[in-house]
Amino acid sequence: MIVDVHTHMLTEDYLDLLRREGGPDYTFRTLPGGGEVIDKCGVPFFTLLPPMWDFDQRIRDMDAAGVDVSVISLTSPNAIFPDADLGRRAARLMNDAFAEARTAHPDRLRWFASLPWTDPTAAVEELLRAVALGASGVIAVATVDGTPLTDRAFAPIWAAIDAAGLPVFLHPSVPPGGEALGLGDYNLSPPVGFVFDTTLAISRMLYDGFFDRYPNLHMILAHGGGTLPFLIGRLDICHERIPACAAGTNNRPSRFLDRIYLDSVVYTKGALDLCIETVGADRILFGSDYPHNIGDMKGRLDLLRASAAAHEGAAASLFGLLD
Repeated sequence: MIVDVHTHMLTEDYLDLLRREGGPDYTFRTLPGGGEVIDKCGVPFFTLLPPMWDFDQRIRDMDAAGVDVSVISLTSPNAIFPDADLGRRAARLMNDAFAEARTAHPDRLRWFASLPWTDPTAAVEELLRAVALGASGVIAVATVDGTPLTDRAFAPIWAAIDAAGLPVFLHPSVPPGGEALGLGDYNLSPPVGFVFDTTLAISRMLYDGFFDRYPNLHMILAHGGGTLPFLIGRLDICHERIPACAAGTNNRPSRFLDRIYLDSVVYTKGALDLCIETVGADRILFGSDYPHNIGDMKGRLDLLRASAAAHEGAAASLFGLLD
């Protein structure tokens, strides 16, 4: 069974909500060649394409690529806004929409719940509601309006996710300070900013004692884990030799690799081989990043099939799809 764990959808109702109330951080622009892009604090990061809200088109594209099941999620900005009420409404809107989509396509779709992280109490309530609706996991954006996911304010959310035994899909956005870093130049956020955002988030978790506190938690990292496969040895040696890096946990970062899955949204065999070497073939999950403009179900699947990664059974087991 081919399960695509990294795919995105939204709805026109969500876009309308974002247009009306997402400013000043999130703004829409018409592109010179047509279509729209969403900017975050002036940095472009999200090109809108019609398949993003067309579930029938998705199923046709899955059939064409040979994908059996897609796990859908709401990409950034997800339901994370300074206005906590907007976050609550956005999360509820999209979780309802995804539950309806799964009902319409019960054999083809699963979904990650969105949570209003800026209101931890409401986030726990929405988590429980989403689980009752059939959510298969949770998506977490790498920072919550600039606050690290390891911040103790989010401990009740993580404790509830841990208790539920749900996998978490860690997905990036424009990292804090993106404008100062010049990520608007050449639209550097998707190729560079996103992988930095993921890398910083998971590195904090590995040094913070996060995986000690939440022993049932398993995390799927987007885009091959950012640069984690390249840096894990450096993280280990810094933990060994720099006291501040070991302040949160006695366990070196690589100790927790058995709690981490990497998706296959990488674009060269060398990058995929390094991912496999880092976490093991049985912890590589097929991902396409469909329907973004750099998403490619068939291409990512062809690359994965040419490797030794045990992508089929791992994802099916994680999402309860085995007979």
